Amino acid sequence: MTAKKAPWNKENPKKSSSSAKKMTPAQKGEAKKRAKKAGRPYPNLVDNMAVTRKKASAKKKG
Repeated sequence: MTAKKAPWNKENPKKSSSSAKKMTPAQKGEAKKRAKKAGRPYPNLVDNMAVTRKKASAKKKG
């Protein structure tokens, strides 16, 4: 069994028009808040992934 790769070590997913999801202004703001709380001047990949995953899990529950 192989260990999971970090997101920055994975290859890009196949491009398709349906897979390209833009972050909403609210999501961008939430990612900025997470970064500021962690002491970073701007959000990184992990902040962005956490915010978009939160939206996806909320959609599945609802």
